Amino acid sequence: MLTIILNILLPPLAVFMKHGLGVTFLISLLLTALGWIPGIIHAFIVNGTR
Repeated sequence: MLTIILNILLPPLAVFMKHGLGVTFLISLLLTALGWIPGIIHAFIVNGTR
């Protein structure tokens, strides 16, 4: 449940908590900076939550 909330509110933090500091986190950070919705979509995909 916490992951779902973080995926919506703070996508990079949700990715960081699951995958750590790496390429996946940087991609999430970039997508969120370009647009909040792409960041959310990426977070849901990489965290495997529906």
